[in-house]
Amino acid sequence: MSLEFRLPDLGEGIHEAEILSVKIAAGDSVREDQAIFEVETDKAVVEIPSPFSGTVEKVNVSVGQIVPVGTVLATFRQDTTGTKGGESKKTVDTGVSVSEQSTAPVRFDKSKATTPSLLGTDGGREVAAMPATRRLARELGVDLKLVQGTGNGGRVLNEDVRAFAAKTLEPMVSGSGGWKEEIALPDFSKFGKIERIPLRSVRRKTAENMTASWAQIPHVTHCDEADITALEALRLKHEKTIAAQGGKLTLTVFVLKAVACALTRFIQFNASFDRGKSEIIFKHFFNIGVAVASERGLIVPVIRDVTTKNVGELAVELSQVVDKTKSGKIELDRLQGGTFTITNVGAIGGTSMAPMINYPECAILGMAKAKLTPIVKNNEIAIGLILPLALSFDHRIADGAEAAQFVHDIVKQLEDPHSFALEA
Repeated sequence: MSLEFRLPDLGEGIHEAEILSVKIAAGDSVREDQAIFEVETDKAVVEIPSPFSGTVEKVNVSVGQIVPVGTVLATFRQDTTGTKGGESKKTVDTGVSVSEQSTAPVRFDKSKATTPSLLGTDGGREVAAMPATRRLARELGVDLKLVQGTGNGGRVLNEDVRAFAAKTLEPMVSGSGGWKEEIALPDFSKFGKIERIPLRSVRRKTAENMTASWAQIPHVTHCDEADITALEALRLKHEKTIAAQGGKLTLTVFVLKAVACALTRFIQFNASFDRGKSEIIFKHFFNIGVAVASERGLIVPVIRDVTTKNVGELAVELSQVVDKTKSGKIELDRLQGGTFTITNVGAIGGTSMAPMINYPECAILGMAKAKLTPIVKNNEIAIGLILPLALSFDHRIADGAEAAQFVHDIVKQLEDPHSFALEA
C-alpha cells in the first residue's frame, strides 16, 4: 500500500515551513518514530518523525524549499496485510502538537488527525486556498476571488494575498487611471558587487507581520518620560534576592507589571480591530509579549496572566523565557496569545523611538535608554534617572487623550515603586 506523508499542522498561526534537512531517500527503510525531516517555521526548529514503518518510494521536497502545511513531503510503501481489497493508496495527514523546539522528535497525535480542505467558495466561485490563507484574507480585507493564485493548480498562497493587499493600498499613479503596479528595482550589479539573500524563517515572518501592521493599522505614537530614580534604587536593593531565586530584576520586569496594571484600567489598549466585522475585540486577559533579540531575529515570547503575578515571580519567569528564546528552545505556546507588546532598546541606546505595533494587537510600548538628566524637583535642580517611553497605538480604537492617560498611568506607577507592592 502506498502512503502520502504530508507536512502536518505544526501549531496555531504556522502555515508553512522551510525544509532544513531531508534524512531519507528513495529506497530507504524507515521505522516508526524515526526522524525523517527537519523543518524550521517562523517559531521553531522541529524534527518530524515517521508515524509508521515502511519503505520510501519518493521524496518530493529538497533542502531550502518552503512548503505550506498539507504538502506531500514523501510517499512510502507499507505492508498491505489486513487492508481491504482494492485499497492501494492512503494519505497520512497527522495532527502534531509541538511543545518546544529541541532535537527530540515531535510526537504525532493520531487521534487528532485532520485533513485540511483546500477548496472553498468565495462569492459563489470555488477558490483553492488553505484555511490559514482564508483567515489571512479575512484579516486583510481581501476578496479571495480577486486574487490570482500562484500555487500548484492555481492555489492561492499567503504571499498572493499579501501582494494583492499591498497593491491595493499603493497610491494611484498620476494620470494613469489605475492602481500603481509594483516598480521594478534597478540592476544594482551594474554599479558594483551585490549579494542576494532570501528571506527565511523569523526574518521572513517579521517582514510579513510588519507589512500587515503598517498596511492595516493607522499608527500614532505618544511619547513621555518617567523619573525612575527611586525605582532604580529599589531594583538595586533587591536584585541579589531575586537572583538567588533564579531571576533577574531588570527594569523591563517593573515595566511589564506597570503595563499590565494600567491595561486593567485602559482596556482599549488590550484589544484588536476586526475590520471584516467592524468590531473591536476587548480582551479581558493580560498576556504581555516582550521583544527579545536572538540570533534568528526578533522574537516575542509571551508572559501570561501578568496581573496575577508579583514582581519577583515575573522576574524569574521572564529570565527563563529570555534565556530559552535566545538559545532557540522557546516553546511554541510561549509565542502565541499575546495582547500587548513591550520592546526595550535601552541596552543598545537611543533617546526615543516609534515602535511598530505587533499585529493583530493594537498597541506597543517602547523603552529607550534611561539616562541621568538634570531635572527640577521641589523647585530645585536635581539629577534624576529618566526613562523615555513611546506608545504606538491603533487610532481606530483609541484617541490621543486616552493614550496620554494610559502612559501617564504607567509613569505614575514607575515613579512610585511602592505601588507595585499594592498592585501585586
